[in-house]
Amino acid sequence: MDERADAEGESGRAVLGRTLRFLREKAGKSLGQLAEETGYDKSYLSRLESGERLSKATVMEDLDGYYGAGDLLVSHWKAARLDAFKDQYKRFMGLEGTARVMRVFTPAVPGLLQTEDSAREVLSGGQTTPDGDDLVEEQVAARLGRQYLLRQKPEPDVRIIMDEVALRRPAARAETWHGQLVHLEDVATWRNVRFQVLPFSAGVHHHMTGSLTLLWQKDGSAVAYKEGNGCSQLDEDPDDVLRRRLSYDRLRDLALSPSDSLAFIRGVLEDQRS
Repeated sequence: MDERADAEGESGRAVLGRTLRFLREKAGKSLGQLAEETGYDKSYLSRLESGERLSKATVMEDLDGYYGAGDLLVSHWKAARLDAFKDQYKRFMGLEGTARVMRVFTPAVPGLLQTEDSAREVLSGGQTTPDGDDLVEEQVAARLGRQYLLRQKPEPDVRIIMDEVALRRPAARAETWHGQLVHLEDVATWRNVRFQVLPFSAGVHHHMTGSLTLLWQKDGSAVAYKEGNGCSQLDEDPDDVLRRRLSYDRLRDLALSPSDSLAFIRGVLEDQRS
């Protein structure tokens, strides 16, 4: 069996599950043995192999190491995580994964910067069905997986502008909010990320109802993705992208500088500690 066999028409999660099962059987291990030797629950591993569950990326890293498979499982996981997103979002996700330059504005803490606890709190808010917990965990894993984009090589050049309102609306649990603020403080010091806060003093602006993401590829092509008010739009026409870029530049000019934004986050952290 070719571990990288063509799986056209098969979901990314099914391909990942089939590869997991192949590697286990090739190693001559039962699910029970694998569970004992890796520390992961047997039923959990079974659900990964059947494609019923999406793991965190770190689980695939562990299993890649266990099987000596290089980054095979992680590469399949990157495709499988797209199954957790709606079809209209997948085109954007694919472009985001290869972007060399990213410009983001958001009125809330963006998924790219959310901690696991914050993501779980945000995503669980709308779940009311009996199987909601599994769905939330799958969405959390997929959201955290996007954060690999910020640290992949070569590192993309990233600027994130976040509205002050996001820093004034804490998480339900103080521990979750503290962890989120500490993470934002850390990200604001990364060499490939420029983080800016758009303060209330900037007044009303043209992106108050949603987020905007601009992506540039290695070949210079660009897209703009606008999301808000229950709808989303991916613009690929150069004139539309230029219009979105100019609107982003106006927000950048209104925002605090990266150094002042870092000081702002640290001030919110001090307020939270007290």
